Amino acid sequence: MKTSKIVIYSAITVVTLSLIFVLLFSGPKSVSAVNLKELFLWPFVKENKVKTTPVTFKVVEPETPYESVDSHEQLVIEAVKKTEDSVVSIVASKYLPVIKTYQAPADPNDFFGFPQYYQKQEGTKKQEVSAGSGFIIDSNGYIVTNKHVVSDTKAEYTVLLNDGSKYSAKIIAKDPLEDFALIKIEKAKLIPLKLGNSDNLSLGQTAIAIGNSLGEFQNTVSLGVVSGLHRSITAQDEKGAAVTLNDLIQTDAAINPGNSGGPLLNLNGEVIGINVAMEKSAQNIGFAIPISKIKGIINQAIASGKISVPFLGIRYIVVDKEVAEKYKLSVEYGVLIDKGSSGEKAVVADSPAAKAGLKEGDVILSVNKIKINQNNQLSSVVRRFNIGDKIQLEVVRDKKPLSISVILGSRDSNQ
Repeated sequence: MKTSKIVIYSAITVVTLSLIFVLLFSGPKSVSAVNLKELFLWPFVKENKVKTTPVTFKVVEPETPYESVDSHEQLVIEAVKKTEDSVVSIVASKYLPVIKTYQAPADPNDFFGFPQYYQKQEGTKKQEVSAGSGFIIDSNGYIVTNKHVVSDTKAEYTVLLNDGSKYSAKIIAKDPLEDFALIKIEKAKLIPLKLGNSDNLSLGQTAIAIGNSLGEFQNTVSLGVVSGLHRSITAQDEKGAAVTLNDLIQTDAAINPGNSGGPLLNLNGEVIGINVAMEKSAQNIGFAIPISKIKGIINQAIASGKISVPFLGIRYIVVDKEVAEKYKLSVEYGVLIDKGSSGEKAVVADSPAAKAGLKEGDVILSVNKIKINQNNQLSSVVRRFNIGDKIQLEVVRDKKPLSISVILGSRDSNQ
């Protein structure tokens, strides 16, 4: 009898453990501790169910706007606030062909019966083709931007202000040498930006870039420093031709497509440069035209509707140690008159340089005793003078020194 009871209890134990094993490891769903209580322990354990009260959370808005405790951060915030209504977006639109694709009728001779398609133009439609930035420099609607932002002569340009209003823009003048243009909208009582001084910049000083990043994020702010001065780069213009830009400000404030023409600011909210280009193969290497280079011609452009600049008429290579070794020069500074890779003439025909007798292979060392080097690039030095001024050039020709007088000519936006 006792043996029978033991066998029965053992069988019950085996069955119970087998059931637990199947539930835990073989079932479609996992079994929790609560499930086990419900299956096996419910006759012995009485659960105490605790009533819970739902908790609601209330978002508390700050009573006052955010105020920075960091003085540098506060200066940045104030500079942006002062200038945000003066930075604009510029959108180019033009009529483009509307192309639709159709399936051609089936060819009865085509054994496989693959579908054939053809395209057909069905009229035109006005579409946005590019976008850039600019900034207001006069309360009567005059706006500074890059020349390449408004280079398409077949496009119409619209200016978007920070409040969302839109105005048709008229191109007033384009600089023949620098990537600078002046446009105008019919809107009065605008807030102009204050133009600063880019002649006394220091490496490491704070730089703030504002613009229409990627053509869709209006008035995007990026922060960095002035990371280089007197830079020269080669870029492509709207026709794909190589263009050399000299004496640029380099910054690590992010400059993205669409930022072109927007301002580079200092901590006082003053314009120190016009954002013009970025290095695509690097991170946060952007360039801006120093504002002091175009300050003097803004009033001229407003008054006359064109931009005239002093013109020498040469193509050249900046001389350094490597260039001096390559061309076997006797000096390691200045500029070498050379046609470069463009294939065009080194000295422009009928230009002031040609009339003065300058030749390919000459090295210009100074202008009116201003030494030409990385900090005083030839194009920037020449722009300090006026059309019709006589300047004295110190030149080396065939390793012999010469002094050549040149009367500066005029090159304007209508040429």
